[in-house]
Amino acid sequence: MNSCENMAFMVTFISYSVAMVFYLLYFVSRKTGAGKLATTTAGIGWIANTMALLVRSINAGRLPFANGYEFLLAFAWGTILVYLWFEYRHKFKTAGLFVLPLAWLLLAYVAVKIPVEQKLIVPLMPALKSHWLSVHVATAVIAYGAFALSFGLAIMYLLREREDIDNRPGRERLIERLPDAELLDELSYKTIMFGFFFMALVIVSGAIWAEQAWGSYWCWDPKETWSLITWLIYGGYLHARLTHGWRGRPAAVLAVIGFVAVLFTFFGVNYLLAGLHSYA
Repeated sequence: MNSCENMAFMVTFISYSVAMVFYLLYFVSRKTGAGKLATTTAGIGWIANTMALLVRSINAGRLPFANGYEFLLAFAWGTILVYLWFEYRHKFKTAGLFVLPLAWLLLAYVAVKIPVEQKLIVPLMPALKSHWLSVHVATAVIAYGAFALSFGLAIMYLLREREDIDNRPGRERLIERLPDAELLDELSYKTIMFGFFFMALVIVSGAIWAEQAWGSYWCWDPKETWSLITWLIYGGYLHARLTHGWRGRPAAVLAVIGFVAVLFTFFGVNYLLAGLHSYA
């Protein structure tokens, strides 16, 4: 990591930290100024995140999708991109309080857990020298970002539903400022639909890439297997909702389980299970 990339990373990390504070202030105070500052600082962080990825790409002579450090930067970038689009589309700033911490934690993991030697630019191994790498990882970044947003919305739903059940007269809680539970449920569903489509592209592009690299479309590598498990969890969510009317708490719990599978697909498989994707 050179000085420019390190500077961009630090600006990203600080901006996301400050944005979380402003989103909290907006949630507590409902002041328009705090909301605007939250969105602005999140946007500054995303631009700095983009710059870190661009500098990395220029220095490496390739897209920054080759190892765990680079993908974590891209994962955070995709999460904030999807969130900012969502906020712009639905005028819904409160979700930032539940989504920004996810991107912040990814970067905190980079800062604390990934050693300097793993941040160095190294030549690509032969299996990674494919245009399908860019397609495969880019679609994963968008899919994971959408699932991170759906996770935040599901957590908000569970908090709001609990408050609705325990709504005692004469008492006001901050949780009551969350949007209506039915709206949160619907937005989570739409976000999962979006992520599910991109996750399908992840699996298809990965299969094509695997055939070119290793001569087989499917090797039951741990990463492949857990990507499929994640996709099936979200597929089960959509099937249960569309055919059996699953809404509310069961759907929210399944959305949370799905994102836990997303995290295990990256962290658990990369660092606990040996396989063809151990380099990632």
